[in-house]
Amino acid sequence: MGDGFQFFDIIILALIAGFLVLRLRSTLGRRTGHQESPDAARWQRQWDNGDSREAPAQQLDLPGAAAAEPDDEELPTGPVGLGVGRIRAVDPGFRLTPFMEGAKAAFEMILAAFAKGDLETLRGLLSDEVYGDFKAAIERRQAAGQTMSTEMLGFKRLEAEEAELVDGHMAQITVRFVSEQVNVVKDADGQVVEGDPEHIAQVTDLWTFARDTRSDSPNWLLVATDTVD
Repeated sequence: MGDGFQFFDIIILALIAGFLVLRLRSTLGRRTGHQESPDAARWQRQWDNGDSREAPAQQLDLPGAAAAEPDDEELPTGPVGLGVGRIRAVDPGFRLTPFMEGAKAAFEMILAAFAKGDLETLRGLLSDEVYGDFKAAIERRQAAGQTMSTEMLGFKRLEAEEAELVDGHMAQITVRFVSEQVNVVKDADGQVVEGDPEHIAQVTDLWTFARDTRSDSPNWLLVATDTVD
């Protein structure tokens, strides 16, 4: 009898152990909605600390990366809508709304990098020709012992001005940025030689971004700039 009860106890313990193993597997083997991936947690820490330097410029995902589940975004009317339609014909994942969000982020990042003389960041966001122009301007400023500060206060207007497909594969979109900025250039002695730290300027820029739709990369580059007086 004693051996029978001991055998029965062993069976009960084995069942309990099996149940606990299944519970652990069910808990550890799936991700809940409240858990973050290691990458998400790392980016959240960077955002909280105001540090985004680990994000390579070419990873800005500037506009129009193909969406996993493309939505039914309504095309704009007029020539811009026709151009966007042609771009979608060769790049079905392109959407204008995320493109504009990316263009806005790129505008602010490029302005800040230019003011700081951050050529590494600019290299990943500009075409060769535009990068050469920006680099030359930065080098002239540095040779003169001057420093520049730019404060972006916000956008008054942000819209797609033109959209086209060049040579059947090169997508180009021109964006009109109307922004409020405070720009100041100082000499080596800290004296203001250009701009006014107390003046808010309304600046209108036309920037053209381009992407080869045959490329696997979703990234766009700034290929032309123009300031409207």
